[in-house]
Amino acid sequence: MIHNDVLRRLRYALAINDTAAISIFKLVNYDTEIDYLHAVMKREGEEGYLPCRDKIIALFLDGLIIKNRGRQEGQMPQELGPKERLSNNEVLRKIRIAMSYKDDDMIAVLKLADFRMSKGELSAFFRKPDHRNFKPAGDQVVRNLLQGMVKKYRPESTRQTSSKKSDSPSTSGTKSGSFNKGASKQKEAAGKNTNSKVSPVKKSDAGSVWGKLPKK
Repeated sequence: MIHNDVLRRLRYALAINDTAAISIFKLVNYDTEIDYLHAVMKREGEEGYLPCRDKIIALFLDGLIIKNRGRQEGQMPQELGPKERLSNNEVLRKIRIAMSYKDDDMIAVLKLADFRMSKGELSAFFRKPDHRNFKPAGDQVVRNLLQGMVKKYRPESTRQTSSKKSDSPSTSGTKSGSFNKGASKQKEAAGKNTNSKVSPVKKSDAGSVWGKLPKK
């Protein structure tokens, strides 16, 4: 999956603005310019687009781990080299650690995006590559996990999208659509009061966050 999409969707799901994103990079001792951040947030084909390198998305995810779970004394994430690549499996693993997800949590988040997976299928993604049960994760798994996170942490955005679709003018040319739009704005305003903040993770639950996954 294109790393620009991962960064953009993850930031949206967790409501991470530019200032917060830059501070997350600083947690792994990486300084990024606001112009570069905007460039990698663009979609491919948009003016000013720059590809998000494997190193950048890895640093962001490692910074998110530190932000959510605290810095572990004497340990820092390993920065990727110029030719090293971050696989979908590693993206899933880092998101899992950052959000303190267990198997049931990830399956529940995927289900929010109407994507169903068994524990056995999920655990195969977190095996070592040389393990006989290892399975490479496809783009669809990462995409649906991020979509599920949007529905979990920003449910108001889903309601607003549904409201806009239901309030669109009919093909008959009547003016009833404009009346419904006024009503939908009131619903959208009410939906914005929904508390969608991510619950903080206690540092005592962190464990060795770089090498281990949360206990099942």
